[in-house]
Amino acid sequence: MTIKYNAPVTLTFTLVCAVILLLSALLPGLAESWFSVPGRGGFDPSSVRDYLRLATHVIGHADINHFLSNFAFILLLGPILETTYGSAGMLIMMVVTALVTGILNVLLFPTGLMGASGIVFMMILLSSFTNFNKGEIPLTFILVLLLYLGKEIANSFSRNDISEFAHIMGGLCGSIFGYLKPSRR
Repeated sequence: MTIKYNAPVTLTFTLVCAVILLLSALLPGLAESWFSVPGRGGFDPSSVRDYLRLATHVIGHADINHFLSNFAFILLLGPILETTYGSAGMLIMMVVTALVTGILNVLLFPTGLMGASGIVFMMILLSSFTNFNKGEIPLTFILVLLLYLGKEIANSFSRNDISEFAHIMGGLCGSIFGYLKPSRR
């Protein structure tokens, strides 16, 4: 029996984020300066680094618990979705979701954004579309939408360090991707 690198985008993303988490422990400030997107007023249009951070914010994580809570879902859902949509399709959806959440954070919120939770919520909502026919909306999608995004909308009214907006936008990206179904089948 052999071990197979079965979901290259999911596994590579996980490994890159783990390495950045380790390096951030050794090099304080690394995650904040390269792997988080600034909030409104903090984006410098003349900085190449700030443009990169619009996408790389999904690679940085505040600590091991933040990393583990995101990658428990990513490692569960990513391989299934990668089989359905292909590695290139998943990579595109992840980059688009990162850019959407990063850009909207810079435009709308005063605080920075770091972590892959937008990607997690994109995968959660996208997974509810994996077995549907054109012209249909799966009941599982409606229930997942109500449970996951409903909870995030309710939580958005409490004071915490979590970006429920990134969760909601990630979920909406996953919903759009799922409805358009860029499946390789």
